[in-house]
Amino acid sequence: MAYKIIWSPDSLADIERIADFISRDSLFYAESTVFKIFEATQNLEAYPKSGRVVPELNQDNIREIFVFQYRIIYEIVDKSIYILTVIHGKRLIDKDIV
Repeated sequence: MAYKIIWSPDSLADIERIADFISRDSLFYAESTVFKIFEATQNLEAYPKSGRVVPELNQDNIREIFVFQYRIIYEIVDKSIYILTVIHGKRLIDKDIV
């Protein structure tokens, strides 16, 4: 059975901010980046533990995958994948994200 991907409102707002920032220089790259972010999460439906454990939290059910320099932080709960946030790779996540 495939896992269900659920995007939090915060994660969708993160993507919108990323797209707005990139589009200042290139609408093409903004659209491409957003597409790749959504595309990357599709593999999680079949392989939820394919991402690495988030180092700041060190919890097996909270993981991350990378798209370019962006971290997609997600939580595995039962048969669902909750996308919590999408942040720049140089940022540490806030421990109250979960």
